[in-house]
Amino acid sequence: MKELIKQLVEAYGPSGHEGQVRALIEGIVRPLVDEVRVDALGNFIAHKKGAHGGKRVMLAAHMDEIGLVVTYVDEKGFLRFAAAGGVSALTLVGARVSFGNGVSGVVGWEKWLESQDRPAWEELFMDVGATSRQDCPVKVGDAACFVRPMADLGQRLVAKAMDDRIGCAVLIQALRELADAPNEVFAVFTTQEEVGTRGALVSAYGVEPDVALALDVTKTGDTPEARPMAVSLGQGPAVKVMDSGFIAHAGVKEWMISTAERLGIPYQREVLTGGSTDARAMQLVRGGVPAGCLSIPCRYVHTPSEMVDYGDVQNAVKLLVGLLSSPITL
Repeated sequence: MKELIKQLVEAYGPSGHEGQVRALIEGIVRPLVDEVRVDALGNFIAHKKGAHGGKRVMLAAHMDEIGLVVTYVDEKGFLRFAAAGGVSALTLVGARVSFGNGVSGVVGWEKWLESQDRPAWEELFMDVGATSRQDCPVKVGDAACFVRPMADLGQRLVAKAMDDRIGCAVLIQALRELADAPNEVFAVFTTQEEVGTRGALVSAYGVEPDVALALDVTKTGDTPEARPMAVSLGQGPAVKVMDSGFIAHAGVKEWMISTAERLGIPYQREVLTGGSTDARAMQLVRGGVPAGCLSIPCRYVHTPSEMVDYGDVQNAVKLLVGLLSSPITL
């Protein structure tokens, strides 16, 4: 599974520019399901048919990652930019980035040797090696993302875009391992989550699920100066109870917990005080959908070096397969 994760996390795919990731996922997933389609917002929807009378289950993992969008090119070919998603200026100085056309660049800040202050967005610029506006190989509106190879530390994996390509990897692996299911499974790889869970909203409206689960990362409370939080790397995937935009459906939450306990899969309970996931969007579609979220603990979220535990990832796959392998009663 590590090779699958490496392929996904190293791919280019900032919000609104998920085409390369979608093509990669489609090539892997198409043989595993009965039907595939792409909707108007670019969501990739893979349908695995189940037994007659089963629930329509939507599983959402977002393809997009945080990124930078060019807002201005000056006369010397330097770029100004804005954030697409929750990018912190603290993560940018000296960062290498890549555009969809293959152009690479570095983010600069002229005060980095002189100031201990946080860089202001208006002071940051991007250098793609151009010498003038005319020979600059990117234009206003082009989007970039971080460039980082995945580092395999054994039990721990580090890469950009673990949020949420690790959720995509868990979903793909679950499809590989899922035998004939008693439910209709709609594996949806969503777009534009980082800018407002937009893809999940549209795709859930089209799928009309009976129950929905988001697969995403969550923060941890296990680093030296972390704010106390009952989620740690290596202690199993987390069952979300609530976050700042979502309260899990009680029946879905208990279904997840009881399945983990029945199968002997380690799990954690997650209460996240900031941020939300595709579960929020799916929960609010049409007349409302019973929804929950299976979270993979992740250190250093929204930086170029997000870290997950490989055991947590494998146990997330086991739990997801277990959830889908039996009739669902909420």
